[in-house]
Amino acid sequence: MKKIIVTKEMIKNLYNGRFLKLCDLQYGEGKHYYEATRRELDDVVVVKGHNEKNNLIADAVTIAIIVFLPGESAKLLLTYEYRYPVGEFLLSPVAGLIDPEDKETCDILKTAAVREINEESGLKFNEKTDTIRVINPCAFSSPGMTDESNAFVCAELHLDNLDEINHNGAVGSELFDGFEVLDVEAARKIYNDGRDKHGFFYSLQTWAVLGYFINNYAE
Repeated sequence: MKKIIVTKEMIKNLYNGRFLKLCDLQYGEGKHYYEATRRELDDVVVVKGHNEKNNLIADAVTIAIIVFLPGESAKLLLTYEYRYPVGEFLLSPVAGLIDPEDKETCDILKTAAVREINEESGLKFNEKTDTIRVINPCAFSSPGMTDESNAFVCAELHLDNLDEINHNGAVGSELFDGFEVLDVEAARKIYNDGRDKHGFFYSLQTWAVLGYFINNYAE
């Protein structure tokens, strides 16, 4: 099947907000597709060549925080973050947009992840004992509606205790309501149920992080 080509000239801006834009992609005579994007109009994914798309820097980073406490098995640290479009606190991994300053560093994803971990959990990454590795450098969040993408990383933190976890670094509209520290068995139940302990649904990012934890840290 012939690929549809959309050029910059075929894109019309319908709404331009601080963090989000709405665009009309006119991909043919009288044919329109509407998308939300975090990117500038000349940088939306649809207008990029195949090689450019293969080397995208993701819009955001999502972090599987694996905590190791003395004498205990690995635990997955999640938060409850308020998500305005659904009007609920959703069980969520620590995550956030990649800032322009992050892109100026030699390790963009690690820099963004370290910052987000500290902002949303209060924990500090220790270069001597902790590690961060990339799980997936760029995964599209919901490509039927948006070109937004997330990088998934795993951060292994070795801690003496969890006394320092807090949400004091929340900024702007960010709103949190506590943490969950899950062992593999508890994570597997939430993964299989498709709901958190309160019986509510969660995001695809949470589902992916739960699955990664279960598959890689079961004893």
